[in-house]
Amino acid sequence: MVSGKGGTGKTTAAAALALSLAADGGRVLLVEVEGRQGLAELFGRDPLPYEERKVAEARGGGEVAALAVDAEAALMEYLEMFYGIRRAGQALTRFGAVDFATTVAPGVRDVLLTGKATEAVRRREGGRRARREEGPHAYDAVVLDAPPTGRIAQFLCVNAEVAGLARMGPIRNHADKAMATIRSAATAVHFVALPEDMPAQEAADGLAEVREAGLHPGFVLLNMVHEPLLPPDVLEAAERGEVDTEALAQGLKAARLDAPRERAAALAREVTAHAQRVGAESAVRQRLRALGRPLLELPFLGGGIGTDALFRLADRLTAQGVAR
Repeated sequence: MVSGKGGTGKTTAAAALALSLAADGGRVLLVEVEGRQGLAELFGRDPLPYEERKVAEARGGGEVAALAVDAEAALMEYLEMFYGIRRAGQALTRFGAVDFATTVAPGVRDVLLTGKATEAVRRREGGRRARREEGPHAYDAVVLDAPPTGRIAQFLCVNAEVAGLARMGPIRNHADKAMATIRSAATAVHFVALPEDMPAQEAADGLAEVREAGLHPGFVLLNMVHEPLLPPDVLEAAERGEVDTEALAQGLKAARLDAPRERAAALAREVTAHAQRVGAESAVRQRLRALGRPLLELPFLGGGIGTDALFRLADRLTAQGVAR
């Protein structure tokens, strides 16, 4: 599960994580539940249907499939799977009953979304007809691009509430299986943060909430980190505003650039701003390390995010120890 404050790049991080986990022959399913079609855009694909489709081949021949879970389609599948009444579900859709139910009781929507993701985790090769306790799993890992930090615990624990309301029957069994998967030691909730105070605090709050809910916190992923461009001693001095403008001017003059002193003053301001940003990011990094979870980092990529950039980010995660 990958969560984070809006704007931290959690969908990008989830996609990079899936590629990293699929390296060297793995098969990974990447699941989207917010209806934004962010995964299709990242991988340069047409909008994803309610169907698991290959979107990328990872390093070493692995495969990433993606699924955009739709609450209505999940309900149709649920009714067919447990009750054999898909047509009745289609009639409910025509009358707007599904939209009404998911609007009045948002928990219903979350049950359908988490249920589909956890079913993919438990599925064995051969699909639903395969015996559930035999044979390899259909996927080596499932990565869920989860809702933002503010509602992650509620989203993941909604099945426990449903299980408390339904004492028996398919609904209770469905909810129990979903919660067993979510609370399994094989499931982890990772949090994406930026090297800024507010996203870092939301990641800390999310970790605490997940622990309190009895779930397993994973790592903290610090995204969009700026690489230091100068040696540490130069950065420390520049952060204090100590930049040798005269030396810069002499260097610019030696390079035969126009207006070397004006350029040196502007360059000194940029060096100071860069040093202050690196210093602020370092302070946030220390705060996140104090949370007691592994801290992974992804660099800021100024050229935008496309498939090539996703592979670069996945390689960074692999280099930091991410593996199935």
